[in-house]
Amino acid sequence: MRAYSFSLTGVLGLAALVGCTEVSMPEPDEGALFFAENCVACHGPTGRGNGPIAKDLSNKPVDLTLLSKGNGGTFPTAKALAYIYGNPERADLSRSMPEFGGAMEDDLVPLEVDGVMTPTPRVLAALFAYLESIQR
Repeated sequence: MRAYSFSLTGVLGLAALVGCTEVSMPEPDEGALFFAENCVACHGPTGRGNGPIAKDLSNKPVDLTLLSKGNGGTFPTAKALAYIYGNPERADLSRSMPEFGGAMEDDLVPLEVDGVMTPTPRVLAALFAYLESIQR
């Protein structure tokens, strides 16, 4: 069983937002911008794990274009959310990738995660839209 934590304020804010207005979901190009600014150094411009500093890392970056292939053809949203957002309760996740949680909590959108609409930072929803668009 996976456990995720979100701030009560963020969850209530999302509930109010969804109940009162139409939420615009992010598009892949918004995620591509975040990717270019934060991920290319390790994962490379095409997401294949061949960024300019990848060779210097002890943990080689994952080929992000194969995430769906490694998950039976379905994009692994829950796993990606937990890994990218960061899970401070899981100290066993030794990694070199930074956690992107914290400041992202203020701008949430509903994202379907394992069949459940989940309050998710907009920038991560955008990143997932982009990553899904580059799967091969």
